[in-house]
Amino acid sequence: MSTPTIISVNGRRTRVRIQGDPDNPPMLLLHGISRSLEDWAPQYPHLARAHRVIALDLPGSGFSARSPERTTLEVLTRGVIDTLDALGEQRPLHVLGNSLGGAVAQQLLILTPQRVASLVLVNSAGFGSEIALPLRLLSVPVLGRLATRRTTRLSTRLTERVPFANPELATDERVDHALAIARQPDTNTMLLETLRELTSLRGIKPGWRAELTTAVVKHSRPTLIIWGDRDRVLPAHHLDAARQVFPHAETHLFTGIGHMPQIECPAEFAARVLAFLATTESPEQPGGPSGPPHDATTTL
Repeated sequence: MSTPTIISVNGRRTRVRIQGDPDNPPMLLLHGISRSLEDWAPQYPHLARAHRVIALDLPGSGFSARSPERTTLEVLTRGVIDTLDALGEQRPLHVLGNSLGGAVAQQLLILTPQRVASLVLVNSAGFGSEIALPLRLLSVPVLGRLATRRTTRLSTRLTERVPFANPELATDERVDHALAIARQPDTNTMLLETLRELTSLRGIKPGWRAELTTAVVKHSRPTLIIWGDRDRVLPAHHLDAARQVFPHAETHLFTGIGHMPQIECPAEFAARVLAFLATTESPEQPGGPSGPPHDATTTL
């Protein structure tokens, strides 16, 4: 299943992509708000050499149908759990989450700690109040409805440029893909419900962030936190707050990189992740399942 396919999860259309030897350690990839599993496309050939890589479009995102309940962080996470059950994957996973996917990854650890072997949080939501102004504006009910009523190619191209430090990555192919997602019946509903749940005009709401932090610290796992220093969606200084939540974590700051380092510097990103995972899968190594916590911060 090295190309995306549609499966039924409790009667809900869900798009997944699985690549790699099924006997290899499993890895789960979670994308950001209103994005899709294509955000991990440059990583599949790297990560699938040593892992069974599972990626999915979150409920209401990409080409997956939304859950019948109003979208919340827990509803999104339970959609992930149900998808893993439908795939028959019960082993502990190395979970990589970008942006909103990072918050979903943490919620997955809280709800089903037995299913999470390690965390890789990539420019993750949940560590600060600042967020890009367009997303704050969309959280306002009237503005959000008006702004999402009609999506144009120009507005989509501008939106696609925001996550990247290099504007050339907002290619025609990515714009076409984003337009196809925008035309899906659940995309705008999921986007607006998620933003109203997690964000306000002032920024990311503190209540859910505090609840997430309080709960996730009860479940220590090997953790790598990655950021790009030119992130215009969730600023890089959120990494400082992330270090406070996960004092045992390795952290890595890419220079000249924006909100999606897995796309902007794919080879370097994969090398950093695989080096980290090598320590978690080797009990003899520091920071492995039987090793002591470690804190190593690097910058490229």
